[in-house]
Amino acid sequence: MSVLPLVFTSGWASGINAYAVVLLLGVFGATGMTDEVPASLQRTDVLVVAGVLFLCEAVADKIPYVDSVWDSVHTVIRPVAGAVIGALLAGQSGSLPDLAAGAIGGSTALASHAVKAGTRMAVNTSPEPFSNIALSTAEDLGVAGIVTFAMFHPGAAAVIAAVLLAAGLAVLVFLWTRIRRFLRRRARRREERRLAAGARAATGPPG
Repeated sequence: MSVLPLVFTSGWASGINAYAVVLLLGVFGATGMTDEVPASLQRTDVLVVAGVLFLCEAVADKIPYVDSVWDSVHTVIRPVAGAVIGALLAGQSGSLPDLAAGAIGGSTALASHAVKAGTRMAVNTSPEPFSNIALSTAEDLGVAGIVTFAMFHPGAAAVIAAVLLAAGLAVLVFLWTRIRRFLRRRARRREERRLAAGARAATGPPG
């Protein structure tokens, strides 16, 4: 079970920024900082793709509303990435069955993704863009710091990740009312656009 803390931490981090996790783990493994990272994550092509996608996420995640669209697309990608990374880490160490590690990594990633996406919806109800930039930057730094810390102190990093996940879920429950208002406004705008388009189509082009 020695790999379990790293699997949990990487799952939590994958739910926030899966590409950063793949990139960091691959770099740590390729530079010889740890023996816990499987060779498949250290491949040059994997690191290049992860780096490019990380840069795309770094930009998209700081733009209001674009970040929520990006999160929606990654509702499947982040949990799957967490499960795959967890299974690979477990297979590398042989101390935890791959299926169990995948389930832990995937479910943890899904929970932290829900916190990230829900919190971002609440932040997007504010008209100014600076809160998005600040929150995204804090998330990127948090993922980098905790994944790096997990390389040397996996148990302590897992405790920090668990505390952050619990706190995030509590905040998400608190913000749920604000999120619902955001979703209702977005649905209303879509309906207004649909009705306006229908009205234009009914009147036809000017004679």
